[in-house]
Amino acid sequence: MIRAITPIILLLISNIFMTFAWYGHLKYRSAALWIVVLSSWAIAFFEYCFQVPANRIGYETYSAAQLKTIQEVITLVVFSFFSVFYLKEHFRWNYLVGFCFIILAVFFIFKKW
Repeated sequence: MIRAITPIILLLISNIFMTFAWYGHLKYRSAALWIVVLSSWAIAFFEYCFQVPANRIGYETYSAAQLKTIQEVITLVVFSFFSVFYLKEHFRWNYLVGFCFIILAVFFIFKKW
């Protein structure tokens, strides 16, 4: 059970870092691009410190396709909270519909056929 949960927790932490690395600068549009790039790289370093172990540990329990699917779902959840609470954007109904289709993909990837 611990082996199954550990990569999910690491992927969650990883995605929080990566969301800030990729999108956090949008709140500071007046910052020089070179500063934004260097800052994003610095943040992304910590993302990799969690992402690589998550995949290494997770591959003992999950297939690569399952790991990628877990990562994508976590990314969408983290980004949804980030865009609403940090960037102050509205969460629209069509985003929810799209996410539901992705959850349907999760079903097909994890279903034992």
